[in-house]
Amino acid sequence: MIKERVKKIILSICRECFSSFCEKRNYCENCSSLKIINNNEIESLSIAHVDCDAFYASIEKRDNPKLKNSAVIIGGGKRGVVSTACYLARTKGVKSAMPIYKALKLCPEAIIIKPNMKKYRDASKIINTLMGEITPLIEPISLDEAFLDLSGTKRLHKKIPAILLAELSKKINKNIGISVSIGLSYNKFLAKICSEIDKPKGFSVLGKRESKQFLYQQPVEILWGVGKILKRKLNNDGIKTIGQIKEMNPQDIIKRYGSIGSHIHSLSNGQDSRKVIPFRQIKSISHETTFDHDISNKKILEKTLWTLCEKVSKRSKINGLGGQTITLKLKTNEFKLLTRSFTIIEPTQLGELIFNYSKKLLYKEKNNLKYRLIGVGISNLKDSELCDLYDLINTSKTNDTKIEYAMDTIRKKFGEDLIKKGRSL
Repeated sequence: MIKERVKKIILSICRECFSSFCEKRNYCENCSSLKIINNNEIESLSIAHVDCDAFYASIEKRDNPKLKNSAVIIGGGKRGVVSTACYLARTKGVKSAMPIYKALKLCPEAIIIKPNMKKYRDASKIINTLMGEITPLIEPISLDEAFLDLSGTKRLHKKIPAILLAELSKKINKNIGISVSIGLSYNKFLAKICSEIDKPKGFSVLGKRESKQFLYQQPVEILWGVGKILKRKLNNDGIKTIGQIKEMNPQDIIKRYGSIGSHIHSLSNGQDSRKVIPFRQIKSISHETTFDHDISNKKILEKTLWTLCEKVSKRSKINGLGGQTITLKLKTNEFKLLTRSFTIIEPTQLGELIFNYSKKLLYKEKNNLKYRLIGVGISNLKDSELCDLYDLINTSKTNDTKIEYAMDTIRKKFGEDLIKKGRSL
């Protein structure tokens, strides 16, 4: 009689030596590590969220070992805001998007470093390459985080996704010199929550059977789509936990909160149908800057605006896109945010046109206001083949277009600073 082979189910893996075990473990019998991941469904979970720990600050500490035990804040000077802060600064209450002066009140010993975006982008590219070695289904959210779909990778790599992710974490640490936190579950919403549970250097797993119980006592603000306004509205209605949303009748919650009600009710039940979409479509292209001193002179603002428009134009051309809606962003010295938009007949990627329209928006604003920030962006994006057709067809409009494209060609060959328009000087 032939005995039927019983498939052994993996319940635990070691994050250090990647050993797997068919029973729940508290330590690894092979390398004695305590970094063990336990979950009854660990073999079947394949949606991950990988999040670099204090990315910008970690890169700066990597490149300057003297900063290892220092509180580091990445931001744009005393008038700027915090881009990110290391965990030492975070223990003092420093948060992203906080004004630098407030951060320094909380953590006066902090070292402020201006962002070096090229360095961060270079590190991000290496991380994406390492992620691409285990799956092609990568959806970058920003330079320092991404969703991964590892469905089917076990057949290719002969390893379950959890082991591949543990290996990825060590490869990133070895190759880039920073740590990441990983969340593994069966959908994007829960994977993102998991990556936040045990930061830094975390690896958390959540299966279907335990997800509803886990979510039940969590605050409503961790639901994707619940911002400050909806949180306040839910709290005012006595709804503070996800369990309360789960217990509500779907029709009642839709009637009360609209389509977002249906969305958060699904999430409260651990349901999220969003797929991991590689190369997420760009929805807008923008640049902004914060001044060292408040500025009311519109001629000075105009000069800065032109520089920002050139940057937006350059990025739009690189991405093969143009925008039909042009938006001017201003922040007053009292931190009041103003956004003004104008939709044009056809999309453009020309810096000159973006500047002309945003300048009109600027001069419509009151003359006595002082501004600490100015920004410009394009949205309602279209492929470059559909951009600036009127300029190319109508001979009376072609000069600016021809000049700009000629300047682009010269810059590609000889460098960005070789040729500029007079208003840049």
